[in-house]
Amino acid sequence: MTKHLKLALIAASVSLLAIPAQAHRAWLLPSATVLSGTDAWVTVDAAVSNDLFYFEHRALQLDDLSIVGPDGKAVQAENTSKGRFRSTFDVKLAEPGTYKVMVVNRGAFANYKLDGQNKRWRGKADEIATAIPANATDVKISEIQGRIESFVTSGKPSTETLKATGAGLEMVPVTHPNNLVAGEKATFRLVLDGKPASGVDVEVVPGGIRYRDKLDDTKVTTDESGAFSVTWPGPGYYWMSASVRDDKSSIKNAQRRSSYAVTVEVLPQ
Repeated sequence: MTKHLKLALIAASVSLLAIPAQAHRAWLLPSATVLSGTDAWVTVDAAVSNDLFYFEHRALQLDDLSIVGPDGKAVQAENTSKGRFRSTFDVKLAEPGTYKVMVVNRGAFANYKLDGQNKRWRGKADEIATAIPANATDVKISEIQGRIESFVTSGKPSTETLKATGAGLEMVPVTHPNNLVAGEKATFRLVLDGKPASGVDVEVVPGGIRYRDKLDDTKVTTDESGAFSVTWPGPGYYWMSASVRDDKSSIKNAQRRSSYAVTVEVLPQ
């Protein structure tokens, strides 16, 4: 091997080590977030990817999709389909006000030993009580609560859909999520099981990662009331996420990880 080839291989290895590990991000992306008129529709893309908002990993499952209208009632998704890299669906905004689109899941996984052999189980949280054999040993269980959201408004914004349900990690907007403007500060609150989630790190990432060299993410921490603020550097779609680990699982002797992610659109001044 020549000296020049050795140097090239070393340089390539250093370059690879310098690249930060990419994390898969789950997201919902509405075709628009602010609409008007009497026949308003949005198409929503749902995917899991490294880059925001680019389709290159897998489609997001829509088994746990739900939509809440301005009056607090459920709205049915239409024209739902799933491809290799993304799922899509349409939402008719039949009434004026703000709609919340969300995928909420609650699962669990366990590691245990059975007759001296290591075993693993993964499934829905309400199935785990009967899934692990009674004679299993060294049982370790984790509950996973995940919430992925976006908000869409037709006409005048409303606030009914901004209320927390009291289950898991949620965002309660102080600034309306469909009234975000570049250069202006917006404030939100995180709550865990309906109570302020203080000291939680929130990651804010602008879309278009594929087309820039840096992630350009911002990290903020919630205060004692669970509040955090973001001043938007420019217009476009942004993805915000946070997660909390604790021992407050509804499953006996389990640890819990609660996560939250939301896509918001920031409009130009």
